[in-house]
Amino acid sequence: MTIRILVVDDSPFMRKSLQKMLEEAPDLRVVATARDGQDALEKIQEFKPDIVTLDIEMPRMDGLTCLKRIMAEFPRPVLMVSSLTQEGAQATLDALSFGALDFIPKENSFASLSILQIQHDLQEKVRRLAASPRFRRQPSAPTTPATLAAPTPHPAPRPAAPLGAGLPASPQADLLLLGSSTGGPKALQDILPLLPASLPVPCLIVQHMPSTFTKPFADRLDGLCKVHVKEAEQGEPLKAGTVYIAPGGIHLTWANRGPLGCIELGPEPVSSLHRPSVDVLFLSVAERFRGQVLAGILTGMGSDGAKGMEQLKFRGAHTLAEAEETCVVYGMPRAAAERKCVDLVAPLGDIPGHLCRHFRI
Repeated sequence: MTIRILVVDDSPFMRKSLQKMLEEAPDLRVVATARDGQDALEKIQEFKPDIVTLDIEMPRMDGLTCLKRIMAEFPRPVLMVSSLTQEGAQATLDALSFGALDFIPKENSFASLSILQIQHDLQEKVRRLAASPRFRRQPSAPTTPATLAAPTPHPAPRPAAPLGAGLPASPQADLLLLGSSTGGPKALQDILPLLPASLPVPCLIVQHMPSTFTKPFADRLDGLCKVHVKEAEQGEPLKAGTVYIAPGGIHLTWANRGPLGCIELGPEPVSSLHRPSVDVLFLSVAERFRGQVLAGILTGMGSDGAKGMEQLKFRGAHTLAEAEETCVVYGMPRAAAERKCVDLVAPLGDIPGHLCRHFRI
C-alpha cells in the first residue's frame, strides 16, 4: 500500500530534498507540498494525505499553530522537521506535547555525509507513524473556537487494573528503569507527573533523543512533576524520588558506588545502534545491581531494551511493557513481549497506577 505524504516547509530546497528522499522508496509518494501552515491546511483538505512532515519556522502560519489546527480539524500523524538548536529543541518538545508523533533533525545541508542515514530514518519513521495505532481509530474532532485555540485535550488516565499475577507487588523494587523512543516524550509526560514525591526509589530513563534535547526535556518534566527530574550527570549519587534522564549521545549505566549506586556515562559500546541505549542501561543493571528491579519499556521503533529486559527478568526483575493500543509505534514493547520476559502489558493510562500500587505510594 502506498503511503501518501504532504511535505510542508518554507524552503523550496528542503521541500525538494525531502520529496526526493521519500520518493526513492516505492511505497512512499509525496502527493503535495506546502510553503507554510496556511497552505498546508488547504492542501490537507484537498489531498487528504496519510501523514504530514511539518517544518516549525515558517511565515504566515508557523508549524506549531498549524499543528494545533491539524490536530483539531484533520487529525493525522505529523512528523516534525526540527533544527537541533536550543530554540529548536524547545519548539519540538512543544510540538510533541501538541500531538506530533516524532521529529527528524533538520540538517544545515542534506548534502552531508550522513545523507543515507537521514534518508533511511526519514523513510522508516514515515512508514511507522503512518500506521500508528493512535490514529487508527481516532475520529475527526469538531472545529470550534476552543479547539483552535488550544491543543487537543488528552484523556485522563484510567484507574489501574488489579495487579493480579501480572506485575508482582512483592518484593518491592529498589530501582525503577524505563526505556522509550518514538512517542516516548509524550508517554513520559503522561506517566511521571502522576508519581508522588514520595517515590521511594531512583528512576533511570533512556529516551532516544539528540543531546541538545535531553536537558530541556528533563527541565520541562521537572516543572510538571512532584518527583525531581534532571538530566543525568557523570558520577552523581542516586537519590530516591529523583528521575534521571540519560543525556543524548552517550550511554547511561548504573555503577555500584554509594548507598543507592551512582550514574556512569560513557561512549562504550560504540557499536550500539542507539546512544544512549536502553539495552546498555538494562544490561548494566542486570550485571551489577543486587537489589530488586522494576523495568518498563514504552512506545518506540525497533527492539532496543528487549535483550536487556530478558536478562533482567532472568535475574528476577519485575517487568512491564506498554500495550499496543496506546503505543505510537509498537516496536520496542513488541520485541520484549516476543522474548516472553514481560510480567504485565498495560495501556499507557494504567501504568502510573500500577507503579503507585507496586511502590505502595
